[in-house]
Amino acid sequence: MIKSKFTIITFYQFKKIDNILIIKNALAHFCKFNKIKGTIILAEEGINGTIAGLYESIKKFESHLLSLGFSNYNPKYSYFKFMPFFRLKVRNKKEIVTLRSKDVDPENITGKKIRPKDWNNLILDKETILIDVRNNFEVEMGTFKNSINPNTKSFTEFKSYLKNNLNKAKDKKIAMFCTGGIRCEKISSYMIKKGFKDVNQLHGGILSYLEKTSHENSLWNGECFVFDNRVSVKNELKEGTYELCHACRYPLPYDSLKSENYKKGISCPNCHGKISESKKQSLKERHKQITLAKKKGLYSPYIKQTVNDL
Repeated sequence: MIKSKFTIITFYQFKKIDNILIIKNALAHFCKFNKIKGTIILAEEGINGTIAGLYESIKKFESHLLSLGFSNYNPKYSYFKFMPFFRLKVRNKKEIVTLRSKDVDPENITGKKIRPKDWNNLILDKETILIDVRNNFEVEMGTFKNSINPNTKSFTEFKSYLKNNLNKAKDKKIAMFCTGGIRCEKISSYMIKKGFKDVNQLHGGILSYLEKTSHENSLWNGECFVFDNRVSVKNELKEGTYELCHACRYPLPYDSLKSENYKKGISCPNCHGKISESKKQSLKERHKQITLAKKKGLYSPYIKQTVNDL
């Protein structure tokens, strides 16, 4: 069953890296040779990625990660019938998750990691302040019952939210969650450095919770945004209902697809009227080429690929 689908692995590790260029080239070469696609980000503070490939290729990739010194890379697995990425990107950045603060040491200092099976008890406690650290559009798609939405457009804004809203709650019990755990890992380190006493984070993030918690016992409402072409997943990691606008990359609920402002591959209600004429023409041409490739049975990275197509 698993081998008939693509294996998707989300991973990260905060670990000081000195030889970034060597590791970048090694990972890029390995992924290309093994037909793995997705995104890997490297920085001096560590590694962060979501990639997909055949089951055997992903297992080999994990062995390769271990050989490069990443022994605690926090993997989360899911499976999909189509390749969820168009291409491979291996990039160097200043941070693997952007916070823009020196008051962090997530390699050595983080909040308490709460396992998915213990998460419900923590967040049902009326003394717990439950915070979704993701961006606003992600929260609108789905979140835990009674969680606080900080209304941020980017992760860096969360520092201002803490300063303006939680400065007097440093002795309170705080529980935080994000998609895969990496944002919580970094912001919990920042919070502890700022004097917060009882910081807890969902170990493995929402993805781990949805995988390991039955629908009947789940306190999750809605769907969870994922950073690949699946767009969203539901309880038990079942396929979500959202689609991605290829013009502005905004996730669209089913109702938006019925809008007169939705043109597949060209525009959606979120970006209609905001796209330049030159970009609109470029999008129309790309959509036309994809349609022609489908009709003629030609290869295009934008056509859905199954395991048998690889």
